[in-house]
Amino acid sequence: MGTMARSAGAGLLAALVMLMILPGQTALAGEYRSVSKDGVNLRSGPSTEAEVLWEVFQGFPLEIVDRKGQWAQAVDYEGDKAWIYLPLLSEAKTVIVKVAEANLRVGPGANYEKVVTVKRNVIFSFLEKKGDWVRVKHASGVSGWISAPLVWPSH
Repeated sequence: MGTMARSAGAGLLAALVMLMILPGQTALAGEYRSVSKDGVNLRSGPSTEAEVLWEVFQGFPLEIVDRKGQWAQAVDYEGDKAWIYLPLLSEAKTVIVKVAEANLRVGPGANYEKVVTVKRNVIFSFLEKKGDWVRVKHASGVSGWISAPLVWPSH
């Protein structure tokens, strides 16, 4: 019975591996992109005819969960899903503050001096991650470290 169980298990594993590499797979979990310009519409479906659900601004991070042609279904930091035209996305790594207020610090820890307090929905460029801290830079030039659970995605 042990040999049959191992063979069945090996067959199941091989089938799962094949499913993971099938051509036409749409998107990988954890594929994040940012919006390339201000005023981009997120829609209820993959078409310019679909209802506009909301509008986003440059740098807004999204997780890609599906693709249809030149459209991507995306999820934002609040879990809302919508469709966006792929050419309106950038490879730039950004994060968004997802809490009411967060402290930006000079180093990766709560014991470091505070640079500034930032508000919800502020966008930063992602620079690096060290433990539970993320080093970020704002378009204004201000940079520092923020606790990873306070931003999305935390890369």
